[in-house]
Amino acid sequence: MNHEKFLKRAVDLALEGVKAGVGGPFGAVIAKDGLTIAEGQNNVTTSNDPTAHAEVTAIRNACKALGTYQLDDCILYTSCEPCPMCLGAIYWARPKAVFYAAEHTDAAEAGFDDSFIYNEIDKPAGERTIPFYQVTILEHLSPFQAWRDFSNKKEY
Repeated sequence: MNHEKFLKRAVDLALEGVKAGVGGPFGAVIAKDGLTIAEGQNNVTTSNDPTAHAEVTAIRNACKALGTYQLDDCILYTSCEPCPMCLGAIYWARPKAVFYAAEHTDAAEAGFDDSFIYNEIDKPAGERTIPFYQVTILEHLSPFQAWRDFSNKKEY
């Protein structure tokens, strides 16, 4: 497999996105069996969607193209080391490997510093910059019980 070819395409997508003004400098490619399945660019600012990172966009496009919610036999190529949100999406999508070009420190130097998110994850919920409050209501476990009882569930 020519990993450099797919990584170069991811970097080219990032550059194209900057030049076209569609979003931040990030691109991603998902390949399967040596063929490109899907691509994605960061388009957070043009879509007004804070989750529209290149990796998430590529994952959405690949899942749609393949008709599945998991990318078991796929490889994700991204122009930069994924942020925490993208890392979570990648683990849920379950590709067999991820290759990236730039490191997160390179992104930080360009103004895309996600280290504060990693720091927030380790804090107790009430001490985060955006506080999280867990409130128990009578029905709070009913969705999980319904899931356990649902006979046609599709495990993931």
